[in-house]
Amino acid sequence: MPCMIIAGGQWGDEGKGKVVAYLALKDKPKIIARAGVGPNAGHTVHYRGKTYGLRQIPSGFVYEGARLLIGPGVLVNPEVVLKELEMTGTADRFGVDGRCTVIERSHIEQDMKSEYFQKKIGTTGTGCGPANVARVSRTAKLVEEVPELRPYLTDVPKEVNDSIDRGELVFVEGSQGFGLSLIHGTYPYVTSKDTTAATFAADVGIGPTKVDEVMLIFKAYTSRVGLGPFPTEISQEKAEELGIVEFGTVTGRRRRIGLFDFQLAKRAVMINGATQLTVTNLDRMFKGATKVQRWGDLPSDAKDYVTKIEEELGVPVTLISTGSDIEDIIDLRSEKL
Repeated sequence: MPCMIIAGGQWGDEGKGKVVAYLALKDKPKIIARAGVGPNAGHTVHYRGKTYGLRQIPSGFVYEGARLLIGPGVLVNPEVVLKELEMTGTADRFGVDGRCTVIERSHIEQDMKSEYFQKKIGTTGTGCGPANVARVSRTAKLVEEVPELRPYLTDVPKEVNDSIDRGELVFVEGSQGFGLSLIHGTYPYVTSKDTTAATFAADVGIGPTKVDEVMLIFKAYTSRVGLGPFPTEISQEKAEELGIVEFGTVTGRRRRIGLFDFQLAKRAVMINGATQLTVTNLDRMFKGATKVQRWGDLPSDAKDYVTKIEEELGVPVTLISTGSDIEDIIDLRSEKL
């Protein structure tokens, strides 16, 4: 399994950060490369009593043997990168491609001032949309022009491809989720770029023939931050009755909650070419599932629920998250159902 892409199957917030962190500690990849849009997506990792809300550095930083990279297709806010390098203590194994687009102060100001994006689309205000416009307009500043980041410059596609060619394990960590894709999502209530596995591969410079596995992550229910269609949405009151109250990592906005959307999930599986599935937050749906680490210890209704997802989507569920800590995982890759 030299190369695995990890992507979200809903509207983001599926728990990709925890899953990447777990896989990094368990599988020990040589490289973890960040793909996706940029710092408008937050990945949360709970590790050794600390909580990390990361927007640029790969969530698999917890495995100290991994080289951490940001691919050329990713937008970069230098201030965020430098802050996260200090927070995680990973500067000695970090690299960023010089061809990444820089998010400048003017992009953030433009994002925040836009009434259309603020009130209709629900932007995160991180400047990602305007920065992508600048890239398309061929007016963007590139990371290679930022003095503070020059010590970390590297050719990410070359590093990643060389590692794969040597048979070393590489993870590509995507951001957001399928429903937010500029191409495949609920347009216009989407992010400023495609957010599927094919584009994540391109973000770090990997051709399709070098991708072995696509891990698609779903919450046991569905959540969405901001505006846009949400067919299975339930009221906040009903969500509170279920004990589900959540807030976005980057924006702090309260997440809208809904039932598992099988129609959305099936399309996400098809377009991402998923080979494995992770189901997260099972403990929020089934209290008896909290912190369970073996399939046999799950309540029968929780087992039936996971089995239904697997059968409906036609792809094996290999990981199940049962709590916020990294070790709260049922790993079915090594445990038979």
